[in-house]
Amino acid sequence: MSSALLALDPDLVSLSPADPLNFTSIHGDVSAKEEGDVVVYQFRNKTFRLDKTKARERLAGKMVINGHRSAELNVLPLKYTEAYRIYKQMKANHWEPDVIDMSKDAHQWNTNALSPKERWIIEMSIGYFSAAEGIVGDSVLHVIEDNLTAAELKHASLRHIAEESIHMDSLLHIIGSLNIDLDEVTAKFQDIPSIRKKNAFITRHMPILKMGIDLTQTVNKQAFAKALFAITQVMEGTQFYALFAMVLSLHRQNKMTGIGQMFQYTLRDESNHIALGRYILTELINENPDIWTEAFRAELVEFMREGVELEKEFVCDCLPEDIVGMRQQEFLDYVEYNADRRLSSLGLPVLSRVRNNPFGWLDEVIFLKKEKNFFETRVTEYQTSGSVRNSNEDDLI
Repeated sequence: MSSALLALDPDLVSLSPADPLNFTSIHGDVSAKEEGDVVVYQFRNKTFRLDKTKARERLAGKMVINGHRSAELNVLPLKYTEAYRIYKQMKANHWEPDVIDMSKDAHQWNTNALSPKERWIIEMSIGYFSAAEGIVGDSVLHVIEDNLTAAELKHASLRHIAEESIHMDSLLHIIGSLNIDLDEVTAKFQDIPSIRKKNAFITRHMPILKMGIDLTQTVNKQAFAKALFAITQVMEGTQFYALFAMVLSLHRQNKMTGIGQMFQYTLRDESNHIALGRYILTELINENPDIWTEAFRAELVEFMREGVELEKEFVCDCLPEDIVGMRQQEFLDYVEYNADRRLSSLGLPVLSRVRNNPFGWLDEVIFLKKEKNFFETRVTEYQTSGSVRNSNEDDLI
């Protein structure tokens, strides 16, 4: 397993494994050079002078887990450059739900503009994501971020958590705009078996990791790795996408375009979460090769297999039969397609024979940096640095 699985951004400093502080190159907004007994960092237009010996010690102590806790808030010297790049991209893609115009959605919701089956898709979206976004945020905070010991990894994970709060806020914006009873939504979807099973499946391994287990033991390191895989690759990377595609299919038909715009921005966020989770997992395995046994790899594949079956059951609940612009089989294929991408990106065997993305149009929807929401809604550009680039743009669809 190698970090070469991920394309590192050339705009950030790459540290030399042989002598990580022996360089004078300048890349992007980070540079470092040796001057006698110090290393001079140029970082965010600021200058930092680090004692060379202490900087080497801090760098040597930086680990994904089991590193020096005393240095966990010290970003410099920067080791996990890809995590910092993703963190910056998360900030660049910041958005706020409240500025998205929901007037057209409210009109369509409160008239006969939507068919009962289309209304059901919107209700399922609100019902499922109301719980799911909370599960992700709680798990990233208490299971992942709490156990990380490198500052740049913690920084990026904390931004991940903040974005989950934005996603939950977007659901409140939807519920308030459509004048839906919040308690009714919550109660209605607590009793849907496919939702209950999905949520129980993804959280069943989390409690033990919230109890401060000994991460020097291989079995516990594997539990942490599996939780990281479960949240970022199975849940966010596989079990979210079919329902997003359904909402964006409606959006494509000029229906519920405000919700569609929010889901479009949320998908951009999810792509970063998937990439960050994959990167942390890759670095974790590089540093702890005892994790990556044949049995553990098979365990991850089987976990994904179970997640796929539960997600396909959920898809059939959301879309029991074909409707205009949506074919159930395409969404079932999409679940398998996404699962295989997550597995193959980690060097794991794929589960299905679905090789083509059934929703190739989604990349066009998501990559629009400025749009009128297709149908003359408000022009919005959230990318503060003018970029929605990701290390693997295919993650966005």
